[in-house]
Amino acid sequence: MYQSEYFLTIVKFPCKGTIGSIDRQTISGGGNLSEQNTSDKPSKLTKEILGFIESSSGLKFEIKMQGPSKGQVSVSQNIDGKVFRFNPIDLEDVLQRIDSDGNPFIQINFVSGHKVLLTDTLVGFKPRETLGLDMSKIPKVVTTPDLVSVFDAIEDSLSADLAKENEVEILKKVYHSILLGGVLAGFDLTFEKKWFSRLSSLKFRATA
Repeated sequence: MYQSEYFLTIVKFPCKGTIGSIDRQTISGGGNLSEQNTSDKPSKLTKEILGFIESSSGLKFEIKMQGPSKGQVSVSQNIDGKVFRFNPIDLEDVLQRIDSDGNPFIQINFVSGHKVLLTDTLVGFKPRETLGLDMSKIPKVVTTPDLVSVFDAIEDSLSADLAKENEVEILKKVYHSILLGGVLAGFDLTFEKKWFSRLSSLKFRATA
């Protein structure tokens, strides 16, 4: 088990991007809507998603009306301005859920096999499996603000008097895992990729 203080306090229970009572749930599989007409299905599922977003306090959407990406839906988070995009034709199913506190959220399944969760304020996604990282030690569902938390933890570790190289390397892998998961889910994380390039170049400062 990792002994990193940051790992336990920030990654296991993200302080800036917590997704509430569902942050440690597995994104589950779900049924299908085979009874619906195939051509009708994307529009019905999209309408269900947009209805949830309209009732939320921290999400908003925009639909592209022209160009090669016509019909694409962009979902932005008020908390950090990050944008998650999807095409209705890629939707497989939308599942209505309730967390342990009684708050509603939805699970969106895509034909690719990817899944995301929409809560009142955030879009949750699965971190990407990363070589050398014990995935059982991090939440099964993460959010984009978690990247900021982990990045801050890395910088703090590098400047700490008792910094441990192993701790820093673990946190870098956690960051990379969340970053890749977000990109695969449909987030534009261009700046976060630049942060990761910066992280890769940061040198561990040995202490006496």
